[in-house]
Amino acid sequence: MQHDGGNPGGFFACTLDVTDVSTGWTEMRSVPTKAQTHVFAALAHIRTKLPFPLLGLDWDNGAEFINDELLRYCRRERLTFTRGRVGRKNDNPFVEQRNWSVVRRLVGYGRYATQRQVDQLNRLYAIYRLYVNRFLPVQKLVIKVREGSRVKKIYDDPRTPYQRVLDSDQVGKEAKRKRRAMHARLDVVELKHRLEDLLAQLIPARQW
Repeated sequence: MQHDGGNPGGFFACTLDVTDVSTGWTEMRSVPTKAQTHVFAALAHIRTKLPFPLLGLDWDNGAEFINDELLRYCRRERLTFTRGRVGRKNDNPFVEQRNWSVVRRLVGYGRYATQRQVDQLNRLYAIYRLYVNRFLPVQKLVIKVREGSRVKKIYDDPRTPYQRVLDSDQVGKEAKRKRRAMHARLDVVELKHRLEDLLAQLIPARQW
């Protein structure tokens, strides 16, 4: 996701947004440019924050994502690598939804172009990931039912990504124990205050 402030010229920060389809767990990492080394480093960082092993990746078609370094990494780590179809932006709806509901609603559409702003974004994301994944419930689409010319969407009950992780049979007992222990130490009011303080310090760059 680009933070170009509406002007794609020059250098500007981007945010790598990774969302697990099953639980809705979302991790974010800001990078100063789309250079392969920065994107790869962001992915490696995000992998350490996931509450479960990473088994595969499904990427957009951008050149910043589909690159030799990432492909070699996936082969070496035995990660499944897939991508969306060319010209089909809706092939990654889970991430697209989180791009808006998580990142854009937090930092808006301003231009962030300096290393200081990248660092500020990452300090903000470090707190926001706790708030989003552990305290904000989301619904998942269960089924679509066509009724004449209309399509009715049926969703499950709202649960936080954290709750979905605990309910998952694919997550080990030790991983769940660590997440419960961490969750018990969190205070949602304190998190919101820290988010407000960090947001007050984040000022977009001047538009060109």
